[in-house]
Amino acid sequence: MAIGLDVPTPPEPDNPEEYDYETCPFYGELSVRGQVIEGEVVSTDMDRTVVVEREYDVAVPKYDRQMKRRSRIPAHVPEVLEPLSVGEDVKIAETRPLSKTKHHVVVSVEANGNGGED
Repeated sequence: MAIGLDVPTPPEPDNPEEYDYETCPFYGELSVRGQVIEGEVVSTDMDRTVVVEREYDVAVPKYDRQMKRRSRIPAHVPEVLEPLSVGEDVKIAETRPLSKTKHHVVVSVEANGNGGED
């Protein structure tokens, strides 16, 4: 719980001389703040970036029903949590802007990542 969240701390990096401490919330200077979101990894095509998709319900008052929506959020993956694969459930936290589109960082990989099928 070193970063203020209830997530396990991953093991220390293997190469401390080559490790990117600037973008690591566990062993570096990157602070997390704001929202903590759970979702499923849907893309790992980019270098040290994953796309996390979360599904949520929105009320439609006209029909008195719930409608499903989904959003895709690009998130930075610290080197201590690599490699991630498609279908894993992850928890991401909001942080300062890391690039044009990345404003979140992966803080934990959930144990029941079975491709989204329960």
